[in-house]
Amino acid sequence: MTQIENNEEEKRSLNFIEIAVENDLAAGKNGGRLNTRFPPEPNGYLHIGHAKAICMDFGIAQKYGGTCNLRFDDTNPVKEDVEYVDSIKEDIHWLGFDWGDRLYYASDYFPKLWDLAVKMIEEGKAYVDEQSAEEIAQQKGTPTQPGTESPYRNRSVKENLDLFIRMNKGEFEEGSMVLRAKIDMTSPNMHMRDPIMYRIIKHPHHRTGNTWNVYPMYDFAHGQSDYFEGVTHSICTLEFEVHRPLYDWFVDELADDSYRPRQLEFNRLNLTYTVMSKRKLLQLVKENLVAGWDDPRMPTICGLRRRGYTPSSIRNFIDRIGYTKYDGLISVSLLEHSIREELNKTANRVSAVINPIKLVITNYPEGQVENLIAENNPESPEAGSHEIPFTRELYIEREDFMENPPKKFFRMTPGQEVRLKSAYIVKCTGCKKNEAGEVEEIYCEYDPLTKSGMPESGRKVKGTLHWVSAQYNQKVEVRLYDRLFNVENPAEEKERDFRELLNPDSLIVKTDCRIEPYLASIAKPGDRFQFQRMGYFCVDSDSTSDKLIFNRTVALKDSWEKQKNK
Repeated sequence: MTQIENNEEEKRSLNFIEIAVENDLAAGKNGGRLNTRFPPEPNGYLHIGHAKAICMDFGIAQKYGGTCNLRFDDTNPVKEDVEYVDSIKEDIHWLGFDWGDRLYYASDYFPKLWDLAVKMIEEGKAYVDEQSAEEIAQQKGTPTQPGTESPYRNRSVKENLDLFIRMNKGEFEEGSMVLRAKIDMTSPNMHMRDPIMYRIIKHPHHRTGNTWNVYPMYDFAHGQSDYFEGVTHSICTLEFEVHRPLYDWFVDELADDSYRPRQLEFNRLNLTYTVMSKRKLLQLVKENLVAGWDDPRMPTICGLRRRGYTPSSIRNFIDRIGYTKYDGLISVSLLEHSIREELNKTANRVSAVINPIKLVITNYPEGQVENLIAENNPESPEAGSHEIPFTRELYIEREDFMENPPKKFFRMTPGQEVRLKSAYIVKCTGCKKNEAGEVEEIYCEYDPLTKSGMPESGRKVKGTLHWVSAQYNQKVEVRLYDRLFNVENPAEEKERDFRELLNPDSLIVKTDCRIEPYLASIAKPGDRFQFQRMGYFCVDSDSTSDKLIFNRTVALKDSWEKQKNK
């Protein structure tokens, strides 16, 4: 393949935003600079959808040698909190990105935005409207019917200036007045029909205190903040595509031929079996339907981190789904595949029994202990191995025994042989039941010539079970997390309250789980392991030296897709 063909191949693999950026840089626009920005509102925790935007905003700046600003859109003090600011910074850093010395706030520009609003009033481009929110909405018309002009639209400049200044002095109640841009009430784009620029909010701001009683709307503050910071490419999600003419209209109040920011839009991330609405996520938290923003069932970045996801698995997932101009629904199984794929290569294999029942090897010497060798990770030979104690009495999974099994049940059942992982082949000889008929103990005999790793151990059996010593183990808590909703697309269920769609089995807590001593000795909060045959698990941040807690990150296989495709 020639160099020209290589270049063409690379060009075809670029997404449409990368192509637009490359073309702008090649044309020398904005002096050949590239400056993006990530503009979160500090009114909640970031979720996986924000991670997609972060990877675009910071990633494209990294790829082309540009810079990316972090700017908090703190224009609504009622909903904002420093807690959210701190969490957003932590999440961005955790994902592997940094804004350097380019940390900004929309509130940094409140004086400039005020001055621009005053200038627009003086030029007859803005006016104070005293209609109610309902009246303004009705007066704006519909997508197929033009709006009608406000009775306050043609006030004098002097009166508009006086009212706007008094609005900020706190002389008027919230909702009694707004400042609107004077554009076109007959525009086919509803956003161009005299949009609101400022509203009255009498609530202390987390940075500016009680300095202001009027606050700019997003559409007015955003483009101007981009301009003040020198942003060249303002990349956002598709719902802002219809806002772009308004973005450009406001930027025209400042820009000249030497520089202007450009808005580009890509598809937002919608995942199956979850919701991305910040309002609904806040509702889940406030109503204690989940255990906080970092509940491992939440699609928040801090929730995914606590569940055991890694920054690279999230970035790989986002690279895999890509960026388009069309909204769609992405299967959460692709996200689960990304972490499963990574942990398969990096996580040590360990023995943990989640639902234990005792197994007694009746012909094994009482009091004898063998330290057997267990491989840490067959996908990574350099991971080495560790010892696991083998004794006469063990714990296995209760589900691995059936007295009267169906066909093709290759686990433990009377008369059938199975291999105990890294140990011996055993044959079940029976079980002991309590008065209620429940199995309390299982009995078997081992074949001493079948020790794993020995030359004479080559005899094959169909089933292999994991286990821990009943004498040498540690009791731990295991939290089995699953998908938060039991319908694929909760947003489509318009007739039902989304809370009715919650999966009742999204969290199952097991408090009598047993782990091998090796795992107990090394496990620290945040560490990730593969529980043999059970899935991938992460040590929870609530763990203490006295109590280890493990969260299931993901099962070994995607049982949801299998059930759906039956």
